[in-house]
Amino acid sequence: MYKLLVFTVATKETDGFHRFMQTAKHFNYTVKVLGKGEEWKGGELPNSIGGGQKVRLLKEGIESYADQEDLVVMFVECYDVIFAGGPEELLKKFQETNHKVVFAADGLIWPDKRLADKYPVVRSGKRFLNSGGFIGYAPYINRIVQQWNLQDNDDDQLFYTKIYVDPLARELINITLDHKCTIFQTLNGAVVTDEVLLKFEEGKVRARNSVYDTLPITVHGNGPTKIHLNYLGNYIPNAWTRETGCSICDLDLLDLSTVMEYPRVKIGVFIEQPTPFLPKFLDRLLTLDYPKETLSIFIHNNEVYHEKHIKKFWEKAKNIIRNIKIVGPEENLSQAEARNMGMDLCRQDKACEYYFSIDADVVLTNPKTLRILIEQNRKIIAPLVTRHGKLWSNFWGALSPDGYYARSEDYVDIVQGNRVGVWNIPYMANIYLIKGQTLRLEMKEKNYFMRDKLDPDMALCRNAREMGVFMYITNRHEFGRLISTANYNTSHYNNDLWQIFENPVDWKETYINPNYSKIFTDNIVEQPCPDVFWFPIFSDTACDELVEEMEHFGQWSGGKHQDSRISGGYENVPTDDIHMKQIGLDNEWLHFIREFIAPVTLKVFAGYYTKGYALLNFVVKYSPDRQRSLRPHHDSSTFTINIALNKVGEDFQGGGCKFLRYNCSIESPRKGWSFMHPGRLTHLHEGLPIVNGTRYIAVSFIDP
Repeated sequence: MYKLLVFTVATKETDGFHRFMQTAKHFNYTVKVLGKGEEWKGGELPNSIGGGQKVRLLKEGIESYADQEDLVVMFVECYDVIFAGGPEELLKKFQETNHKVVFAADGLIWPDKRLADKYPVVRSGKRFLNSGGFIGYAPYINRIVQQWNLQDNDDDQLFYTKIYVDPLARELINITLDHKCTIFQTLNGAVVTDEVLLKFEEGKVRARNSVYDTLPITVHGNGPTKIHLNYLGNYIPNAWTRETGCSICDLDLLDLSTVMEYPRVKIGVFIEQPTPFLPKFLDRLLTLDYPKETLSIFIHNNEVYHEKHIKKFWEKAKNIIRNIKIVGPEENLSQAEARNMGMDLCRQDKACEYYFSIDADVVLTNPKTLRILIEQNRKIIAPLVTRHGKLWSNFWGALSPDGYYARSEDYVDIVQGNRVGVWNIPYMANIYLIKGQTLRLEMKEKNYFMRDKLDPDMALCRNAREMGVFMYITNRHEFGRLISTANYNTSHYNNDLWQIFENPVDWKETYINPNYSKIFTDNIVEQPCPDVFWFPIFSDTACDELVEEMEHFGQWSGGKHQDSRISGGYENVPTDDIHMKQIGLDNEWLHFIREFIAPVTLKVFAGYYTKGYALLNFVVKYSPDRQRSLRPHHDSSTFTINIALNKVGEDFQGGGCKFLRYNCSIESPRKGWSFMHPGRLTHLHEGLPIVNGTRYIAVSFIDP
């Protein structure tokens, strides 16, 4: 019965090393770690020559085992390797090769392409040696490494290659390569061609080589493909009964309910471009379910347009949050400089235990987000946020060979919540949490966001990857969404009114009455007069901002006929009004009619399907000194909506609407509620006179 001993080299204990050891422990391997605490002198790996120090350490480490003929020795890298199978399977596969030493095989030659012609020709499989993994009987491995007489920064793979391509040495030691990846799977060049797939069966996951139909024992993210190993490492090893994304997720959670004091958190807020719904974003910071006395905030605002919003937030927040630092556009900081500054504020403050970075385009709907992320106990972790109705999110599952986006096998499943867990990822943006200890011990430098021509987030993630600091994303909870900042026009007074197309969910949350859905569930539609239906449609915010927008525009008609080029048609009875076309809101208003008025029409006028088309859409202003009332008339519509935009009693007295045919009046219109009534023929009506104040209503003649 053969014994098995695994050697590896780790001068530093990185996240990759800990992942390797966790997989080794899971499968019950005995691992001897060489070089602990020793200075690394093996060169700037992974994409350059070097690594000889590993051979020297193995040469020293194996000497005491050199005469044990019943010992099988395996050497593997540890920073970018995981185990995917157990020792019994490994020994069986090794013995089936009928060779004394087996090296991993690669489809690409490194580091000397001139040696390609010296390699034996193989009919099927990978042809070239990879030194990141090999296995053999102890005396034979010892015989190889005892030949090492070079420097620590010489190349280990070149050393092993020269022995292998020498026909005499290859035959004497009886060396072969694992051509079909039965034991060692290298990922360099393999991921792009979909050579390696995940095999799900019986609640377990295994990496499978689809070309050779093998199940490798180790998976090695060599070359530029380390991140693909991180992706596979989300699954291996574990019994994935729920297909969760992390084999150790629940083993080292931090339970905040048991701590005496909550960790102190520095929140970094970044407003780098004009952003819709920013006041709501800022208010959400104050509604986080986290003790406010433990929070401090750093805000970088790069937009003069948003200074008024920041000022209002400051007035609200200064008595709630103990420390708020605001850097405005006058400082002329680049985005990268601002992000470096925010992170360094936490790094320099020994009391700062976490740094929580959030961009203004994140709609954080889960107030427990900060608490949840801290409890996951990761060095760097982001909550999943996505664009509504799209696959766009704040993470990448994989990278292309040039370091940009590539779609991982299960990116869509993670975004859509079909696979739930904590996922090791190569790139994140918009929102993430970093441990203060990580900033002070591993990410000590002041600049992580400026690098080459990369944008700040890509620079941070590339630096983290190269340092071996793992980044994670969790989709175990719903956290929120990303809003679109594209096409955000700030030339209006209340610019968010125009966001119905770009950010429909946020537009609805902001501007549609919270009781709107009850129209269809609780039957709250009232009928104060025959075929006159009354229902909630606008929030107070919508009413106020629409009135402000019209007053800011200021070109009220004074009751004169509108030019048809402006209104799109003529009013039967001219009013003191401003048309939606005049302020550029016509397309958005018609979309509002189709999205929110049409469903109500179908409910109250059974069998009538509106086209949602309206030539006349305007806000009317009633006041005693301009237009007090409106004489009896029929509307040029199939049906009309009439939305009250301010409060009777508070903003004005009098007013209302009388339907003469039915001798029925509605004299107390509710702010944000709409009348809907037929237009031509049946519903002759008049506007009742205003006594004092100013009354505003929004009117549309629909399906003229």
